[in-house]
Amino acid sequence: MTHALREAIAAFRRAPVLTGLSAAMVGLALFVVALFSLAAFNLQLALRTLEERVEVVAYLREGTTAAEMEIARTELAQLPEVVEVRYVTKDEALERARRDLPGFGELFVSDEVNPLPASLEVRLRDGTRTETAVTQIAGVADDYPFVEDVQYGREWVDKLFTLRRIAGFTTAVLGGAFGAVAALIIATALRIAIFARKDEIYIMRLVGARNGFIRRPFLVEGAMAGLAGGALALLLTWATYRAVTQFLFEVTWIPLAWAAAVVAAGAAFGILASAIAVRRHLREV
Repeated sequence: MTHALREAIAAFRRAPVLTGLSAAMVGLALFVVALFSLAAFNLQLALRTLEERVEVVAYLREGTTAAEMEIARTELAQLPEVVEVRYVTKDEALERARRDLPGFGELFVSDEVNPLPASLEVRLRDGTRTETAVTQIAGVADDYPFVEDVQYGREWVDKLFTLRRIAGFTTAVLGGAFGAVAALIIATALRIAIFARKDEIYIMRLVGARNGFIRRPFLVEGAMAGLAGGALALLLTWATYRAVTQFLFEVTWIPLAWAAAVVAAGAAFGILASAIAVRRHLREV
């Protein structure tokens, strides 16, 4: 392995321009993937933020007793998808309306006039806010005779989950397409670099070197070029992230695991492309 590393470094020194171009092509190819990952991650965060606002609100009829309210609150809280059921009194509802809707406060300036009903706000656990779960919980709440109406913004929720499905499908398709294009570019770049050294492979075969011995330096070289390209892609993505945050709008940087995956993908592509190219040349010699 020491010999392979030494030979790979020597190859870099012998042809720095070709090696640099290979690493640059790897970096630019992975930059497109990393940039798409940044956009996809922020889209996921935006949808998750909207999803966290999804809750079921059961409005209680006038005259509902505390015992009836407590029965409904306890039974709804026992559902596996529910994390909390909060009772909102008429006074709390009026106070919220005055705070959030200034025009509403002008209509009802007196506490003695309160048209708003008491309600039960049902909050769902993370990961359980599905269209089916929300509909089922709304149906359970609506079955209580003292519940006048149940609201969960059905049209808004339907659009949200439709948007999430579209986003997931688009991410998978475009991410796969960008990854495939990056793989082709990386493979072509590294195969060109190895093709330029086919005479070296031929000489090594003539002196009796085994295939594994010949292959190892090229694999190490491919891994190093891929790592350099992955690091370049990450640097370009970071520069883009900073520019967008500073001049356009706030975005969130991708998780550390995603960033490490970009660099690791560069190394993996480099090794794979080198292995394929060397194998082909070994067959021809």
